[in-house]
Amino acid sequence: MKKTVIFAAPALVALLVGCNSKPEKSVEKTAEAVIPVSIEEVQTTTVKNDVSVSGNIEGNTTVKLAFLVAGKVNFISAKEGQMVRKGQLVASLEPTNYHIAKELSDVQVNAVSDEFSRLKTLHDKGSVTDSDFSKVNFSLQQAKLQQQLHAKNESDTKLYSPIGGVMLKKLTETGEIVGVGIPAFVVSDISKVKVLAYIPEGELHYIKIGQRAEITVSALEKTFMGRVIEVGSAADATTRAFTIKIEVANPASQIRPGMIAEAKIKVDASSQALLLPAECIIHDLNNQTYVYVVDKAQNKAFKREVGIGKMIENKIEITKGVQAGERVVVAGQTKITDGTVVSINQ
Repeated sequence: MKKTVIFAAPALVALLVGCNSKPEKSVEKTAEAVIPVSIEEVQTTTVKNDVSVSGNIEGNTTVKLAFLVAGKVNFISAKEGQMVRKGQLVASLEPTNYHIAKELSDVQVNAVSDEFSRLKTLHDKGSVTDSDFSKVNFSLQQAKLQQQLHAKNESDTKLYSPIGGVMLKKLTETGEIVGVGIPAFVVSDISKVKVLAYIPEGELHYIKIGQRAEITVSALEKTFMGRVIEVGSAADATTRAFTIKIEVANPASQIRPGMIAEAKIKVDASSQALLLPAECIIHDLNNQTYVYVVDKAQNKAFKREVGIGKMIENKIEITKGVQAGERVVVAGQTKITDGTVVSINQ
């Protein structure tokens, strides 16, 4: 019996050791990694309802210049981008044909005038009937009108700019044949320019004619002051947005049509908004926006879908999904998933 006890004791010890070691291995397997993150508590902020829009620059007045007669271009005075004075000769056509027609009409007027003078003398003496005298009188009037028409056609071979501004487009070249009324040049008055922008219907009630606006032209890295001069009365059928125009003084002609401008319109109104840093907003493959909200009790971060509004300074307005007082992850969110245990960086 003693031998049996001696052999049984080591087996019992091994069994007990084995039982005690199993729970330790299980604990190691279920331990969760804790990810350090930075958070920001969501707060309600009073913000001004300034309206920010992007728009295109256009000239104060833009005209398309075309000849009133057809012909071959023999002279062009300005290139694209050059300044043009009001009344300046922009281009001309070969005038020979029109000059000859004018001289022929001069000859016709002289001939009919002589006939008129001769018949008038006879008419005064009663040698010519009233009917014959009336015919020559009408012929003289017709000849003079033809003379005026040919004189105008000859004059119309020269094209003058009706406004001062910049030559935006040159649509013809010297030697080219142009037709009547076909645009050959585009000139724009840029002593003042307009910013053409589109306002969402939800913000239209903030916009009034005469409001001041701050215009930033990124191409020039400068800011200018302007004022609203037009507010559209009908929405675009596709975008449901309304057009507005903002006038900006441009005495140095630095601002050119076609440039992109950012307009910030000052509005005398404010509202409450929830703002979060832009970097904490995540976009998934379905273009859904979400943030990670930390649960205080569990110290876990949970994915929360949110709606976003406009950019206000360096933060984004949150329209739905979170409430004031909740804690949102603003750094370290790329390392966590839904339900990750986190520790808060101080």
